[in-house]
Amino acid sequence: MLGRSKKPPTAVHHEPKAVESQPKTQDPLRKLGVLDDENVRAMMHGSNMVKVRSQRWQKSRSLRLLEDGVTVWCESTKSSRKAKAQQTFSVTEVECVREGCQSEALRRLSGSVPENQCFTVVFRGARKSLDLLCPCEEEARRWVQGIRTLKERVANMTQKEKLDQYPLPPSCGPLLRADENDDGKMSYDEVKRLLQMINIDLNEQYARSLFKKADRSCDGRLDHVEIEEFCRDLMRRPELDAVFRHYSGNGCVLSTAELRDFLGDQGEDASLIHAQSLIRTYELNDWAQNNQFMTQNGFTVYMLSQENDVFNPDHARVHQDMTRPLAHYFISSSHNTYLTKDQVTSASSAEPYIRALNQGCRCVELDCWDGDKGEPVIYHGHTLTSKVPFKEVIETIAQYAFKASPYPLILSLENHCTVEQQTVMARHLRTILGKRLLTKPLKDHPLKDLPSPEELRGRILVKGKKDVQHLNQLGKTSSVDTSSDDEASSRNKKDPVVSSKLSPELSELVVYCRSVPFRGFQHSAQKPPDELSSFNENDALKHIKDTGKLFVRHNSRQLSRIYPSGQRLQSSNYDPQDMWNGGCSMVALNFQTPGEQMDLNQGRFLPNGRCGYILKPSFLCSPSSSFNPEITGGGPGHIPTQLTIRILSAQQLPKINTDKPNSIVDPQVWVEIHGVAIDNSRDKTHRIDNNGFNPRWDSTLSFQLQVPELALVRFVVEDHDHKAKNDFVGQYTLPFTSLRTGYRHVHLLKADGSSLSPSTLFIHVKVSGKGVPIKTVSERMALAKSKGKA
Repeated sequence: MLGRSKKPPTAVHHEPKAVESQPKTQDPLRKLGVLDDENVRAMMHGSNMVKVRSQRWQKSRSLRLLEDGVTVWCESTKSSRKAKAQQTFSVTEVECVREGCQSEALRRLSGSVPENQCFTVVFRGARKSLDLLCPCEEEARRWVQGIRTLKERVANMTQKEKLDQYPLPPSCGPLLRADENDDGKMSYDEVKRLLQMINIDLNEQYARSLFKKADRSCDGRLDHVEIEEFCRDLMRRPELDAVFRHYSGNGCVLSTAELRDFLGDQGEDASLIHAQSLIRTYELNDWAQNNQFMTQNGFTVYMLSQENDVFNPDHARVHQDMTRPLAHYFISSSHNTYLTKDQVTSASSAEPYIRALNQGCRCVELDCWDGDKGEPVIYHGHTLTSKVPFKEVIETIAQYAFKASPYPLILSLENHCTVEQQTVMARHLRTILGKRLLTKPLKDHPLKDLPSPEELRGRILVKGKKDVQHLNQLGKTSSVDTSSDDEASSRNKKDPVVSSKLSPELSELVVYCRSVPFRGFQHSAQKPPDELSSFNENDALKHIKDTGKLFVRHNSRQLSRIYPSGQRLQSSNYDPQDMWNGGCSMVALNFQTPGEQMDLNQGRFLPNGRCGYILKPSFLCSPSSSFNPEITGGGPGHIPTQLTIRILSAQQLPKINTDKPNSIVDPQVWVEIHGVAIDNSRDKTHRIDNNGFNPRWDSTLSFQLQVPELALVRFVVEDHDHKAKNDFVGQYTLPFTSLRTGYRHVHLLKADGSSLSPSTLFIHVKVSGKGVPIKTVSERMALAKSKGKA
């Protein structure tokens, strides 16, 4: 609520202010369902802690949960008020909270600080983690559990609850800056400033009429209750009201039968039983619920719920067959996983492994080199990137390997170490990973196909060179190239190819993912299925364009790993869609670099419970497939499909140029299709000037798809600029096969893939195939009326 936070706390022990604001404090907490949670109450009381960056850099900080129930204030005694305004974080920005010394900075202090008094707040995106040392174990425990409780509760809130809870962005910033005289009330001029801060430029006459309506005290100033009413009037959804009236016979309520007709048009379960269950769940009016009606308010709550998301909720769990060979799946794969930014000067760290694994990544890369004191290290060789101990990375992987997905994790070793340090690597892998590390085949008989994700559930596989003497005819003292693929030499042609003896101990650990050079498509069907070849993006693209059909057949039995060109010094990414079209399973991207390519990757692996494994279409799984990604007319997977998307409106788009007080977003929406070459397309709406709060387009965009099973649909919102490149506002990407028809909300994401809640698009989706599409109930009614008139 707008009145929930008059000023930032100046100290954690100022009891009078806490008592003063108690009545307003309780409402957000009650709505969150944490009013009586002792950990949350302790967070609101506040704590003095130490912020840690290193042995030398340790600063005192006061942390306190603000009255909105989601914003944590972190202040230094030396901060000015202006500086303090930036020292907050929302629990919605938190990726996770780690107890003890589980960050790089705290690990280095392990032994010199009490581990049970430490915790780390890990944020989504590029924001640095916050390492904190509490005065006692109890205080650390309360903050860890309190943040987790709030994070879980906010994550489980419906869109309607979020809008009710936070009619403005969930921080005290806008009110603090707009309320110039700090009296907790707002004049019309202050409200106008507030509107600019929340990204809306209202017509002067309309703004004054809303202000006058909300000013029930008639004193020319709005208190926190009146400001909330003002915001609720702003948030009215006339486009939702229009949908309601279209289906309602009397314009006041939806009968069960009318709601059933709406569900039928949505492509959902159109039974009376389902309609009745929705009324019981979402209708707020007791009379309407008892008489099995849905009011306009109940309909709005329902339409804003996750039940009406554009993404099929059935795909939010593991719903695909997980018993097929590994090569029949797209596998979420990371390149240079250890890097935080570019591949020349950035830091190497264990943190990116945590982020990748938490995103469902199932193949991470480890570039291994000899380190000091006999301990191997991971970094980008021949560059200025820092080094991280191999052992530390394996310990991190052991902790996070299966938190987001139960299915097999592949460690892609790029091995540049001497035999001695390879042996150390093998020892660390065995001792740290234990029984989860796969050290021998699941079955004794000769391998016909790779095992399935289900058979390898909870196991960690090593991908690398294997000394197979009966194949390579090597003696015990023979020398083999230990680099996992030709990636090392492709980075810099001047570097000699790294060769050394292969440690038997490390070689033994390679099961099912044996790295071999690609020798062509001859006799593909006779190749052992555990052979895995790596291709740089240019070579893979050449195979797809020149011999696409053969590459698809190869990839139906063998795992292929694709990695970025060595020229991508800034860790940029190639287009992964081209590689998926060719059936490549392991399309490795730089997860640390946000952008369109990572949006596509996130969209590709959004279904199937985000487990990191997506079953390929059937035409990519047959060794005799005739699918050619470059020539798709009339062949396998060719299902001509018409996709029509009507962009109706957006809600609460964020302000982009926050440093310019008078800048308001001029939003326009792009819809992009990413698939086989013939399907690639994009179209846009017109722009709306000066309205990021509730812009309305009612713009229809149409697309013709030939191979819908490979297509991704990407929604992009931009801030239109006449003089420069448009600014990115938000996006959402999902597979066409997970797209739901009817009236839907698209919950937008930030550039780093985290939630932009409560920012949404409201759209209508229609899909039709060959011939005349099945008409919706409303279309049939309109047709019947027109015939009656005739």
